[in-house]
Amino acid sequence: MAQLIWDGLFVGAFYSLIALGYSLVYGVIRLLNFAHGDLYMLGAFFGLWLLTALGAFPATLPVLALLVVLVVVSLATGLAGVAIERVAYRPLRQAPRLSLLITAVGASFVVEYGVRIAAGPNPQVYPLRLDGEALTLFGARFTPQQLLLMGVAIALMLGLDAWINRSRDGRAIRAVALDQKAARLMGIDVDKVISRVFFVGSALAGAAGVMVGVFYGKVDFLMGFIIGLKAFTAAVIGGIGNLKGTMLGGLVLGLLESFGSYWLGGEWRDVFAFGFLILLLSVRPTGLLGAREQERV
Repeated sequence: MAQLIWDGLFVGAFYSLIALGYSLVYGVIRLLNFAHGDLYMLGAFFGLWLLTALGAFPATLPVLALLVVLVVVSLATGLAGVAIERVAYRPLRQAPRLSLLITAVGASFVVEYGVRIAAGPNPQVYPLRLDGEALTLFGARFTPQQLLLMGVAIALMLGLDAWINRSRDGRAIRAVALDQKAARLMGIDVDKVISRVFFVGSALAGAAGVMVGVFYGKVDFLMGFIIGLKAFTAAVIGGIGNLKGTMLGGLVLGLLESFGSYWLGGEWRDVFAFGFLILLLSVRPTGLLGAREQERV
């Protein structure tokens, strides 16, 4: 039981980290950014290319190399998210929502197949592994690598929560999420706020891509599709637009998959997760912590 809980929380932490980008963007401009999963994939490849360029350094100081790569990749992926918003979404901000959704799907394909052209169609081996002997606590077996990656994921989520709720930028984001016109009248630069939201959400996705690449050891240009759907599912389960709900939704999804795989078999993992989503939405359409009238973000 303890092992199932630990496995679920470990995977769920990554779902939460990626899902926060969905929730941030949806909370501010009500856009389902279907390119978000591909930004996670792009971050994984940025990390791969950077680690390759660093040569032997990652092997000598793997933890330091991971932290350096996380910072650089987060910045690069954040800028990529800003570029997508500036080129693909901003010109259509006043257009019907269907146009934005179609554009988001198109942006997803551009990123996906742009990486395919750059890196090729075959999976790539990640040039960084964190070794260490497995530990046992309360019957759950885990590795120092898992502890480090989960610690980084939790630190990033807590940092985002503090930034949104305690900083001036966070107040501006919440104001724009409530009413863009009123925020603009109060002197808030709405375009800059939206760019910051895309930057932060994309940076978190990029960081998650690096950590997943380090943990699983390989990446490919289609890796963002399923994980994007899972992150979207986590956001909807928790209540899309609600950051705390999104974090909770990711953990719930991870636990559901862990227990579902144990009871029904690994091949039912995705069916179990999406089946629960359908069941939940039929009884609570706003998600676990969502509300019909709420302050988004």
